[in-house]
Amino acid sequence: MAATTSLTIDDFERLPSDQAENHELVDGELVPMSSGTFEHNSIRDWFLVLTHPIVRKRDLGRVVAEQEYDFGGNAHAPDVSFFGSAKLALLDPKKRVQRFVPDLAIEIVSASDTVTSLWRKKDRYRACGTSEVWIVLPESREVAIFADGSDRILRGSAELSTVLIPGFRITVDELFQGF
Repeated sequence: MAATTSLTIDDFERLPSDQAENHELVDGELVPMSSGTFEHNSIRDWFLVLTHPIVRKRDLGRVVAEQEYDFGGNAHAPDVSFFGSAKLALLDPKKRVQRFVPDLAIEIVSASDTVTSLWRKKDRYRACGTSEVWIVLPESREVAIFADGSDRILRGSAELSTVLIPGFRITVDELFQGF
């Protein structure tokens, strides 16, 4: 039996793009990630359209899609992430994997996701210092929010907002409008 070698973040960073693309590094192993559907990508892009102008105008930090971060030696790329201006000095625009974690991570559930893998990822994000994790469930038209002392599931006319991006507000129904 051949021995397997556990990859590090630095190893992952050195992989050619064609090997690393559509993969995350989890517990030393490359894990394939599925490409998003039109619905998935549209929801991701809608978050960007809504948050980007607020973040830029108020100089709050950066909001980005599919950026990889180092979550305790694991490389994950939340569908949408936000990090505050205090972390701008940590940003290395030449690296695939940023060596810090975002303040807000948004994951949009895909057909290939399992509850176990999403909850494990959410727990890892939170344990590594991400303040808020949102899990968007297109099929049930709900958003699960995980933050200190205020875990909740929102649906319908409930308002999505965060203290991390003052001025960002949208109802869950508005998020899923058109789907």
